[in-house]
Amino acid sequence: MDTGDEVRENVKKYYGSLLESTVDVKTSAPSCSLSCRWVKSVKDALSLVHPEVTKKFFGCGLPFPAKLEGCRVLDLGSGSGRDCYAFSKLVGPTGHVTGIDMTEELIKTSRQYIEYHQEKFGYKEPNVTFLQGYMEKLSEAGIPNDSMDAVLSNCVICLCADKRAVLQQAYDVLKEGGELYFSDMYASKVVPDHMKQDAVLWGEGLSGSLYWQDFITLAQSVGFSTPHLVSATRIVIYNSELKEKTGDISYASVTYRLFKLPKNAVLSAATVTYKGTVADFPDQLDFDSSQSFKKDEAVDVDGEMAAILQSSRFFTDFQIQMSAGPAESSSASTQQYCHLNPFLLADKLGSSMNQCSKTSK
Repeated sequence: MDTGDEVRENVKKYYGSLLESTVDVKTSAPSCSLSCRWVKSVKDALSLVHPEVTKKFFGCGLPFPAKLEGCRVLDLGSGSGRDCYAFSKLVGPTGHVTGIDMTEELIKTSRQYIEYHQEKFGYKEPNVTFLQGYMEKLSEAGIPNDSMDAVLSNCVICLCADKRAVLQQAYDVLKEGGELYFSDMYASKVVPDHMKQDAVLWGEGLSGSLYWQDFITLAQSVGFSTPHLVSATRIVIYNSELKEKTGDISYASVTYRLFKLPKNAVLSAATVTYKGTVADFPDQLDFDSSQSFKKDEAVDVDGEMAAILQSSRFFTDFQIQMSAGPAESSSASTQQYCHLNPFLLADKLGSSMNQCSKTSK
């Protein structure tokens, strides 16, 4: 699979006809969301999704950021539409969700239930649109630049050959202050080229997974803020043949969040105080795995975090007092981003999914 077209055709076949349901996946990836913290509004929204849609869910995480009401949301690789329909509930009747997927069978499945969920949620008009297209070619699918408040995705970027194009397109369609919040599979080291020729390894997301440090460098080169590590769970490979092929490479299901800062953003350190106004988080807002904001408690943040809070949808939820001094330098090398290492976080949380929902083959 040397070209993007070959990769796409393999993935279409793998997810369109070879995998009939979640239990057909050969790793613990679809079970990784079970170890994530389930906020009540998200749990309630997912419980309302039609069972036939949930049956063909192949994601590996829980990419549901807080405060989506009224937002315009794009789901990359929307699959059967499970997350899109949950987002539909969370954004409410004044928001809108667009799902894009290249697999015709999954798009057909997702479109079948638009009216069902519209009635289930009590909306006068549907607030979900599904497009068949490529996430590395969003402009060709008719998605305008600077049009989305949030771009979300659940374990599909690892299936794409041109990850730079995916990140660049996501960056382009986001409004300033918008965020890319997504779950994906990552490798503990660079995956060798010979593994990328194996169709099953690629279909399972194993040979297409980025080395996590390479992702940080790539994201920043596109223009995003430094990624924030939200959650991480080690992935167990059930299939003994695939486990042998992957050798000593470890994998994790990881959720990162990245922001598109205004081009003229001034990175100045600040003291910020959370007001307790985000739904589901009245006492404490967990921004990522290492940064939490308690209500009415002043916290010093660096220039980039201050710029994120100032420009994003969270602006009204914080009192922000800018510092008179210059911001700390953010030119640290990737090797120093140990707090962004998903494998360290997964081990710290002890969240390796050892239970197996299917028989090893």
